[in-house]
Amino acid sequence: MTFKATVLTLYPEMFPGHLGVSLAGRALERGQWAIDAVQIRDFASDKHRSVDDTPAGGGAGMVLKPDVLASAIDSIADDNRPRLLMSPRGKPLSQKRVREIASGDGVVIVCGRFEGVDQRVIEARNLEEVSIGDYILSGGEPAALTLLDAVVRIIPGVMGNDLSGLHESFEGGLLEHPHYTRPQVFEGREIPAVLTSGNHAAIEKWRNAEALKLTRERRPDLLSESQKQQK
Repeated sequence: MTFKATVLTLYPEMFPGHLGVSLAGRALERGQWAIDAVQIRDFASDKHRSVDDTPAGGGAGMVLKPDVLASAIDSIADDNRPRLLMSPRGKPLSQKRVREIASGDGVVIVCGRFEGVDQRVIEARNLEEVSIGDYILSGGEPAALTLLDAVVRIIPGVMGNDLSGLHESFEGGLLEHPHYTRPQVFEGREIPAVLTSGNHAAIEKWRNAEALKLTRERRPDLLSESQKQQK
């Protein structure tokens, strides 16, 4: 079954963006996944096609109107795909959640703009708020593309070698080990001898140790208590 992404946005021309090239683009052409960008403004009912209004209680900026956004969401076939709202206040996106999404039939993504989305439509349409980091973007579109990039690349058959996705940062709870390739010596720096030894058990041990070391230095929050005690 083809993985289908439906994106609700005020800027449908931003999709598929970079996902239309390289491995993801070729997979899109082959029909291994599909994307449909829905223009939220098409569901505005007034003559000006208004999609936003001033925030209740006052304040700067504008807020996406619940009636317009709800109509856009309701135009999508009622299926079991998760409904996500890209939001800086959402739960941080993890590789675990990425794999959960990739294993399903697809995803519906709402791209916010302005100051945010009326809370009532978030609750009424059961939108799961997701964040890609502790920073603010101009809108949800770049975040949606990032999420889809992470998801599409692990759909079976998209990457040239499906096993490569199993040996990356976060897949085993650790950051990924360092990589090397020819030439053997680059600006006086040599490839670690163990990697050219042909001893696969020693290579795996070295990679695990380096991954643990990097994670301890850069992301200790990812380590379990037992991993923190490892030498």
